[in-house]
Amino acid sequence: MPIRGVSARPARRWSLPRGWRAAVPVVCLVAGLLFATSAHDSAGRELRAPGIAGLADAVRNAEHRVQSADQQAVSLQHQLDALTSSAGRGNTAAAAAQRAVDRLTPPGGLTAMTGPGLEVVLDDASQAPAGVTVDPNQLLVHQSDLQAVVNALWAGGAEAIAISGQRLIATSAVRCVGPTLLLNGQVYSPPYRVTAIGPAKAMQARLAASPGVQRFEEAASYYGLGYTVATVGHLSVPAYTGPLTLGYAKAGP
Repeated sequence: MPIRGVSARPARRWSLPRGWRAAVPVVCLVAGLLFATSAHDSAGRELRAPGIAGLADAVRNAEHRVQSADQQAVSLQHQLDALTSSAGRGNTAAAAAQRAVDRLTPPGGLTAMTGPGLEVVLDDASQAPAGVTVDPNQLLVHQSDLQAVVNALWAGGAEAIAISGQRLIATSAVRCVGPTLLLNGQVYSPPYRVTAIGPAKAMQARLAASPGVQRFEEAASYYGLGYTVATVGHLSVPAYTGPLTLGYAKAGP
C-alpha cells in the first residue's frame, strides 16, 4: 500500500547522456595530471604561502616596526643634539658651525612652530546623494585634492604646514594609496586636517583662486564630501622627525 503523500512509482534512474559518458574518463585523467603537477611543484609544501594569506597582518607588523624605528631615531637625534650643543660650548669652530645649522633648521621644517594661520579639513562623503548612482571613487578625497590645497597654502605664504600632525618638508610627497594617505612613510585615514601657519587672508585668497580647490569644493557640495576652512589664532605644527636622506632602489650586480 502506498504511503500517503509519497508516489508508489519506483524512482527514475538518472543516466548520463552518451557524450558525457565518453567525457568523464578524459576529465578524470586531466584532473589527475593537474594534481600530480601541483604535488611536484610544491615539493610537499603549500602552494599558497601563509605569508601571502596573511598579507594584511604582515603590513601591520611592518608599520609597527617602522614606528618603533622612528621613535628610536627621534631619541637618538635628541641625544645627538645634546652632545652637539655641549661640544659647541667648548669649541669656537663647532659653535660657529652649530649657529649656521640652527639658522637653517626652521625653514627646513626641523623645528616645531606656533602661530596664527588656517586649518583646512577634507573628508570623504559618508554616503552617495539620495537617488543618485555615482562611482564610489567620487566620494573619496583624492591625492590631487590634497595637493591642490597644500600648493595653494604654500603659494599664499604658509611658513609651516602639517597634515594630520605630520610636518611637510621639501622632500615630502602627498600620495594616496586607495582610500588612505601615505605621507613621510606613515599611513593616514580621513578626515585629513591640514594646518598651516602664515597669513590667513593671503592663504584663503589662494585657496579660493585655485582651480583644483574649486573643483573639490564643487564635488563636496554635490557628493557630500567634507571641506571646511577656519582661521585659527594659535596653531602648533610639529617638527619633522623622519629621515633627511633620500633613498633609491639600486640594480643588483
